[in-house]
Amino acid sequence: MKDTLQILFGLLGGLAIFIFGMNMMSECLQKAAGEKMKSILALLTKNPAMGVLAGALTTAVLQSSSATTVMAIGFVSARLMDLPQAISIILGANIGTTITAQIIAFQISDYIYPIIFGGFAVSFAAKAEKVKNIGQTVFAFGLLFLGIETMGDVMKPLASSAFFIDMIAQVGHIPILGVLAGTFMTLIVQSSSATIAVLQNFASQAGADGVTSMLGLSGAIPILLGDNIGTTITAYFASIGQTKDAKRTALAHCIFNISGCFLFLWLLRPFASFVAYISPAGPQTAVISRQIANAHTAFNIIMTLLWTPFLPYLVRIVQAIIPNDTIPAKQSDKQAYLDAKLLMQPAAALHLAETEVFRCGELAGGLLHKLSKAVRQNDSQKNSIFRKKSDDLRVLADQITDYLSDLFSAGSMAEEQSQEASLLMYFIANINRVVFYSREILESLAAQTKKLKFSKDAKKELEKSILFLEEMYRDSLLVAKGERNKAGKVVKRKEEIFDLNVRLQKAHMARIAKGKCIEKLHKPYHRILYTLERMSNSCVNLADAALKRRERHM
Repeated sequence: MKDTLQILFGLLGGLAIFIFGMNMMSECLQKAAGEKMKSILALLTKNPAMGVLAGALTTAVLQSSSATTVMAIGFVSARLMDLPQAISIILGANIGTTITAQIIAFQISDYIYPIIFGGFAVSFAAKAEKVKNIGQTVFAFGLLFLGIETMGDVMKPLASSAFFIDMIAQVGHIPILGVLAGTFMTLIVQSSSATIAVLQNFASQAGADGVTSMLGLSGAIPILLGDNIGTTITAYFASIGQTKDAKRTALAHCIFNISGCFLFLWLLRPFASFVAYISPAGPQTAVISRQIANAHTAFNIIMTLLWTPFLPYLVRIVQAIIPNDTIPAKQSDKQAYLDAKLLMQPAAALHLAETEVFRCGELAGGLLHKLSKAVRQNDSQKNSIFRKKSDDLRVLADQITDYLSDLFSAGSMAEEQSQEASLLMYFIANINRVVFYSREILESLAAQTKKLKFSKDAKKELEKSILFLEEMYRDSLLVAKGERNKAGKVVKRKEEIFDLNVRLQKAHMARIAKGKCIEKLHKPYHRILYTLERMSNSCVNLADAALKRRERHM
């Protein structure tokens, strides 16, 4: 009983070290990659042809196909990519995740502790964040192998256990049991990389003869296929509460792995022979870890090559299984892109946040356009709609700010990414001010009654000022999006608005003196001009921040 507990706790402890090391390595790789992750994400949203490559690259950086799959589901749910693109990314992710198994297959037992110490020393001594991240990545890499070594050591006594030998014999003769075992293991651990590492270690243990693997390649492949099926549950959980296309993406992931499982179970013997042929020769216990890694890579490459030409048909299959609603869903006035599931993947989360910030900016521009019409109409019903829209936009701005705050709290961002998040917060704060000032101007316009109205000349001047400000705001948004040449125009307009306000104040006072304008409306009129000037400050703030952002990346 004591020996059994030691094996169990040793296995669980080794698995915990392995998963911790893998997650830490993923986080540090993302931080070390920094802005390069943006380039990979740009590939993600281009076209299905690039999707496979982008999925493989992203998974190589994230060291997790589940993370890439969750990202693809988040993007398709946010409508930043279509269903074929998302599915192609998942096909690539399945290839990218095989890198972990290939790394594990290297025999570096003698170098584990020097790697751990070297990584720790670099991360401890380094001042620069990038160097520190590289050191932590090496440290995590060493922990990953320490976990594997721990699991391997505690598994050695199993070779002499009659119960285990009988159980392995059952799995070897009935492949479907291996599939079920692999699926169940991955469902519990929620990481196919971890369960494949356990499989590689277990298969490397020698049987009674001291040379032959306890499990053998033909016994390991069904468990490997089950691991691939089990990892699809992460995608399923990520799709809960998401759009139809997000659920279809998760379903496509399941179909890919399940169809591959049935095909390769049918071709188990020929596939095992093929893997043995392309793998290094030697004693079975010495080479089976590499054989399992090669089987994992070959399975995913072959299945991707088989499914890629039939991608349109896979799209039709998942659309038929999950059809569209007969009644189209109403578009929410709230956020459209933010996804809390991606907070631990800062590059993807920042991409979504930036898209949402500029969407909010465009909606604020639409509000400004309605404000110019409100000068002429002053319709109470339309004013009520305007107030509702401004309230919704302010709620949206708060949601974006909260999302960026949560991203900071997650602690997964590199220094460059933290600066980017701070800049987006600054952008949304100034956009929110524009919305707030628009509402203030509307309330000043609503101060008019049937008896107290601005004169035609006053209305014409106010409308002209608001349209002028609207153009300035739209230019500042373009600067924020990268059109640097508009920056000078924004600054110049700020000076022009100040001069315009001075002229309008004088003209208005002259009209009051001549009895053409009502004196009681002087305060609302003055407040509108003052608020427009404050709004122009927010426009300049947007442009200035965008220029500093551009200079930082040059």
